[in-house]
Amino acid sequence: MADQAERAFQKQPTIFLNHKKGVGTIRKKGGSAGTTPSKSRIARYTRNIGLGFKPPREAIDGTYIDKKCPFTGNVSIRGRILTGVVQKMKMQRTIIIRRDYLHYVKKYNRFEKRHRNMAVHLSPCFRDVGHGDIVTIGECRPLSKTVRFNVLKVSKGPGTKKSFKKF
Repeated sequence: MADQAERAFQKQPTIFLNHKKGVGTIRKKGGSAGTTPSKSRIARYTRNIGLGFKPPREAIDGTYIDKKCPFTGNVSIRGRILTGVVQKMKMQRTIIIRRDYLHYVKKYNRFEKRHRNMAVHLSPCFRDVGHGDIVTIGECRPLSKTVRFNVLKVSKGPGTKKSFKKF
């Protein structure tokens, strides 16, 4: 069953939960009902988002419910694929990432460092995400006022030093 941490009952809209009791059991010649499988697997909706990104193991085997997750929810990834470094993790299921880039100043014939902070939806299937990790994000429909991207992949950061990195 799903993790019920909210006041409303959490379920995946594509999974029907009210199956009849006796349907699907095998009857033996003796007249008693057959045994059910030893490992009862709960139905779970997952999908492959394409673009070379495989669903995490937690998305397939987990029990979380997240309608904004690209692997188990109703969100399609289209448009830009970007990378950034995790800055803040103070919101629920949303993180702030920092994207560093170089801007050319024509007058001085040099580059200057600039950055942008972006709010990104982080699905519960990514468990061990920490400050300084490098995340790959994909563009999706607007999920809230400021969130338009979803985390697709997490790779551990090289260290916790604050330094300028060019991707």
